[in-house]
Amino acid sequence: MPRPSSPLLTRERIVVTALAVIDAEGLPAFSLPRLARELGVRAPSLYHHVADKAEILGAVARAVLLEAPFPPRRSNAVWTEWFVEVSLGVRRTILRHAHAAPLLLEFTPREVLTPTYEIGAELLEEAGVPRSAHLLVLDGLDQLVLGSSVMEAIRPRERRERRLRDVVAEDTPLLARAVAGDARTSEQLFAETVRSFLRGAVADAPG
Repeated sequence: MPRPSSPLLTRERIVVTALAVIDAEGLPAFSLPRLARELGVRAPSLYHHVADKAEILGAVARAVLLEAPFPPRRSNAVWTEWFVEVSLGVRRTILRHAHAAPLLLEFTPREVLTPTYEIGAELLEEAGVPRSAHLLVLDGLDQLVLGSSVMEAIRPRERRERRLRDVVAEDTPLLARAVAGDARTSEQLFAETVRSFLRGAVADAPG
C-alpha cells in the first residue's frame, strides 16, 4: 500500500501549524483555506479532526499557554516571588506569540492555569493568607497577568518599551517627571506591578 505523499493529518499537527501561520502572518490572515494549504490538504479534510475554526483558535490559545514555564513549588522560596515567576513566564510566552495573544481573551484556557493555581492556593494557605482573600489573589492575578500581557503583545514591538514615553512636559509636567525618573524596563515594571498587587491584596499576611 503506497505511503501518503504528505504526513497524516492529526489534531496536534493542525494546531501546531495554525499557530505557526498566525505567528508568521497575523491573526487576520488566518483562515481554514490558508491552514489547509499549509498542511497540503483540502479544507474539508480539517473537519475530520475539528468542528470549526473556533475550535482551532481555542486550541491555539491553549497551546500558547501550555508553553509557559510554570515553576515547581519551592519550600524555601518567598511565596510572593513564586507568583511573580509564574506571571513573568506567562507574559514572556504571550509576547513570544504576540499575534495570537487576543485569542487568550476570547478563548481563555483557564483549565491550563488551574493546577498551577492549586499550588498557589497551598502557598497562600501556608503563608497565613486568610482564605477569604485566596480568590481575590488568584482570580485578580489571572486577570492582571493575562490582561496586561495581551495589551503589551498587541502593541507594535518598537513601542513595548515606551509606556507613557510620548508625554509632553509642557502639558503634563508631573507625569513627564515621573516617566523621566523611572528607568525600569517594561518587564521590570510588570514584575513590580504584580508585587504591588500581591502586597495590596494580602496586606496583613506575612512574607
